Amino acid sequence: MNRALSSHGLSLLNRRDFLGQSATGLGAIALTTLLSKQGLLADRPNINPARPHAVRPPHQPAKAKNVLVIFCAGACSQLETWDYKPELIKHDGKPLKNGPAVTFQGPAGNLARPQYPFRPYGQTGKMCSDMVPHLAAMADDYAFVHSLTSKSNTHGPAENFISTGFTLDGFPSMGAWITYALGSENENLPAFVAIPDPRGVPQASVNNWGAGFLPAVFQGTPFNSKQPIQNLKPPESVSKKTDLAARDLLKLLNDQHLKRNPGDANLAARIASHELAARMQLSVPEISDLSTEPKHILKLYGADDTQNQVKAEYAKNCILARRLIEKGVRFVQLFNGAYATGGRLNWDGHQKLREQYDVHGPIMDQPSAALIRDLKQRGLLEDTLVLWCTEFGRMPMFQKGAQGRDHNPGGFTAVLTGAGIQPGVSHGATDELGFKAVKDPHPFHDLHATLLHLLGLDHEHLTFYHNGIQRRLTDVHGHVIKEILA
Repeated sequence: MNRALSSHGLSLLNRRDFLGQSATGLGAIALTTLLSKQGLLADRPNINPARPHAVRPPHQPAKAKNVLVIFCAGACSQLETWDYKPELIKHDGKPLKNGPAVTFQGPAGNLARPQYPFRPYGQTGKMCSDMVPHLAAMADDYAFVHSLTSKSNTHGPAENFISTGFTLDGFPSMGAWITYALGSENENLPAFVAIPDPRGVPQASVNNWGAGFLPAVFQGTPFNSKQPIQNLKPPESVSKKTDLAARDLLKLLNDQHLKRNPGDANLAARIASHELAARMQLSVPEISDLSTEPKHILKLYGADDTQNQVKAEYAKNCILARRLIEKGVRFVQLFNGAYATGGRLNWDGHQKLREQYDVHGPIMDQPSAALIRDLKQRGLLEDTLVLWCTEFGRMPMFQKGAQGRDHNPGGFTAVLTGAGIQPGVSHGATDELGFKAVKDPHPFHDLHATLLHLLGLDHEHLTFYHNGIQRRLTDVHGHVIKEILA
């Protein structure tokens, strides 16, 4: 049977045009090969809309399967925790030579010694603050990065930068990027869970766990031990038997509707989202029920503390985080500290830093340390990467007329442990007073690149095309911090 050729097909019958277009095609193949060899082609995950959280392979062999981020909202001071500066003690009360006259909130005062004593911990003799004795007791298990920098000295944009790689709103969080790339090993729970502090949400709120321009299915699900997922349970008037029957009928109708609309990815994704919500009706109440935890675990975390209710609630959040990791949830973001309230509800110590940190330190220290210790003793750190971080550091001087430190994006510390991390190392440094990163400075993009690397992901290949640009978590930056890798 003869068929009419298209105009393009007719052109190929012309020898000159055929050879010319073949040469163009060969050139395109050669260019693709060269770009691939140089790692300049993006690897977009192959996502089934009907199973958007199904496990997907990484770009390369991975050291870590899960990530736990302990985020201290409000900018916890590096000088009162991990960055020991004996010269700051020596120059206490003196002005900073050639220092800024004005910092973020106003005139700068004199240099101020660390508000807590430091002492050596572990076989490495790492100098850590008395404010965090429980966390410091495991210093030999950590890798410290003392030379991080931020792009902003304002809480909201700085939280955005840590969580999304950008200071502006509208970009995907690191948890969204990671679940977009890898999916999750538990299809009955969200792939990405954000656990807000019992005192409230952080300054940048949902931006910290948002999906940005990625498909909405990859946004984090926020809940904690105090506030369960909203609208998960049916009304009390609906019996369990009736609810199950309704779900079965709904599944039947959805399957039939999907068959009548094959290839409709949006419909498949919507149905998958509703089916996950239905499975969560059973799985979330079970994982949130801490009454099954033995007394020694509650005591280890401080969840039985009757004198400090906020600490007990945060400790329960830490137990919830361990349970989620245990169940294979890919990314858990645990917040310590809420929104800006003059430092009452978070680490923003402008006026009375020592007085405020005397409150915040005990809330964060024992439960966070117990979480890491519990993960380790259960063997979960073999596959879990843990990151303790905050949005920026604090100044080495007090603010004029106050007993607190102003914002300092020029140098601060993050702590890592677990899968793929070399224990007992300290990398990078701020100057002798803790003012600026001077040795191996790293924008937080480098830490993002390192997290992705340990998950088997190339940060330059994990991209999403949006508004004419191949966007990525590390923007156009990022280098893996190899010095802290095992």
